[in-house]
Amino acid sequence: MLLATLHATAGEITVREGESIHDALRQAREWRRTNDVRCQGGITIVVKAGRYYMQEPLFLRPEDSGTKESPLVIKSEEGAVICGDPRQRHTQIWPVAKHGVGVSQEKMERMIAFDKEARTITIPAFDSLWMPPPNLEMVVHQRWAIAILRVKTARQNDSTIVVSIKEPESRLEFEHPWPQPVIGGEKGNSSFLLRTTVQRDGIEQLVIIDGASYVTFEGFTFENTCWNRPLHKGHVTLQGGFPLVDAYKLAVPGLPWDKDLENQAWIERPVSAVSVKNAGHVDFKDCLFQHLGATALDYIDNISDCTVSACCFEDIGGTAIMGGSFAESPREVHRPYTDLAERCQRLTIDKNLIHNISTEDWGAVAISLGYVRDCTVSNNWINKMNYSGICVGWGWTAHDTGMRNNHIINNKVSDYARQLYDAGGIYTLSNQPGSSIVGNQISAPAEAPYATNDRGFRIYLDAHTDGYTIDKNVTEDRLIRRDEIGDNHPGPNLIFKR
Repeated sequence: MLLATLHATAGEITVREGESIHDALRQAREWRRTNDVRCQGGITIVVKAGRYYMQEPLFLRPEDSGTKESPLVIKSEEGAVICGDPRQRHTQIWPVAKHGVGVSQEKMERMIAFDKEARTITIPAFDSLWMPPPNLEMVVHQRWAIAILRVKTARQNDSTIVVSIKEPESRLEFEHPWPQPVIGGEKGNSSFLLRTTVQRDGIEQLVIIDGASYVTFEGFTFENTCWNRPLHKGHVTLQGGFPLVDAYKLAVPGLPWDKDLENQAWIERPVSAVSVKNAGHVDFKDCLFQHLGATALDYIDNISDCTVSACCFEDIGGTAIMGGSFAESPREVHRPYTDLAERCQRLTIDKNLIHNISTEDWGAVAISLGYVRDCTVSNNWINKMNYSGICVGWGWTAHDTGMRNNHIINNKVSDYARQLYDAGGIYTLSNQPGSSIVGNQISAPAEAPYATNDRGFRIYLDAHTDGYTIDKNVTEDRLIRRDEIGDNHPGPNLIFKR
């Protein structure tokens, strides 16, 4: 007998605390393989109350697929928790000493110099002779992103400390032009903090769905994951929490599709607690995602007809919900790709509560959709994030990329841009014909302590945004179009109805 401890009835498998959800999934797979009569009308795996620790992710394969007539439903009963390890802890050591005991970990100081040639950062000296502790990190404010840099050396002089950084983040931080600190600009361009971090790898992924369709997760809590990448590689990003894997400034700016382009960048996707790819009709309903180190839920690639509804996302280190390609490596991100949008179609994100996002990576956002088409973000309540709220589009291009018919409708967005600028309650990129931003309620950007928000907008039409109809949004004052401050020029096919 495959599973001696699991309890199976017609079309239903029950898992109790101490038993294995992996084994239940294997039992359902066997029913499918043998055309067992219990597959008729669908299979439900009922997971009873308890904590189910994932020493390895729950992996759903093509053989786990349901069908329209016989879906697979994995359902929590009485509060089942799928969990990993609590995230790594940080202890800020500067500027706590200068500003007093009990200061928030978001308190920052201002650097003195950023030397691209020597690849060093000069900061104010401590009040007395200082020896750097082990596992020291520098977190740098970079306008619309942060960098997490592992400190290699920190040499204190009379009035300054000269910091060098480990590789590979040193190369990425000093060679890539956007974003970088700007000394002498506004405070946010050159602010930093120093901290130590527990050097512990932990569970990062709870569920991986790759190739399995017609699957629904219902009523679960997904809780506690780590974010291991900064411990080994640091974290230098392009935008939206996407880590750079290679980047540099062009010696001679310009490429055929953008005469002013000066930077090249290759990125990778942040890790996610729950991921979906090569699948259709994979839904999450009434689930709670909380205390997660990086992205919570990610529809990565080759997905269609999926729904995230009535879920709550709370205390998320990175982005709450991500979907569609962002031209990750091996592609360079600034090219106008035409084959990616069709790989994420008809994703619906509806009636979710998203609160306290981007707690680890301030440059992450609440909802982030890249190259997508026929997607809808509607009726979500989004509150408290350090960068933008709802972001749709990628590519920074006026060219046709296949992005179209994306709709941002009746959402409430507040308390955004808490730390970074160049942000929007709703933020769009590139040409997306047939799309709309309608009926949303968007507050003013937050009073960010390290960045003036003259470049924080309620609706931010960035980099060749086009094809949107914008109507009936409550924004407290007029919309600010990006071309009114001199660059990035939204396209000619925007329709402002009100």
